[in-house]
Amino acid sequence: MNVESFISAHQGSEWQGPAELWIDPLGNEASFSDASLSVRSDALSYTWVYKGRSQQGQIRFTEDGMHWRDSWHQPDSVQIEPIDDALGMMTARYAYPAGSGPDWHWRIKLSQRPDSTLVLAMTNIAPWGEEARAVRMILSRVD
Repeated sequence: MNVESFISAHQGSEWQGPAELWIDPLGNEASFSDASLSVRSDALSYTWVYKGRSQQGQIRFTEDGMHWRDSWHQPDSVQIEPIDDALGMMTARYAYPAGSGPDWHWRIKLSQRPDSTLVLAMTNIAPWGEEARAVRMILSRVD
């Protein structure tokens, strides 16, 4: 199932579950919180919590492509590029500058497990190709 089919079938649905955020440099320790995701005709909107502060994010689908913003990771909306040959319902990436060196990349993937739970995962990718997990939300439908 692709993301367009998923949105069509689940428009107006609400999902909830745990979120994991890895910010330790070695990627071995996660911060845990509750998360939610709302499916709308033109967007997937999600919430999560970091150090007691609510955070919001959104992946919007427009005529000129996909756009992503997240109050903690990326407060200004940016266009994200779909990765068509990736597994999952939707995979996209965004290149961002990191000082004076080569750009880093951020990958966002939405998948649905056989038990119908959603997994929204985000990965930080160094210019030399090393990947570090950043975010994972495991969400079950609640409505």
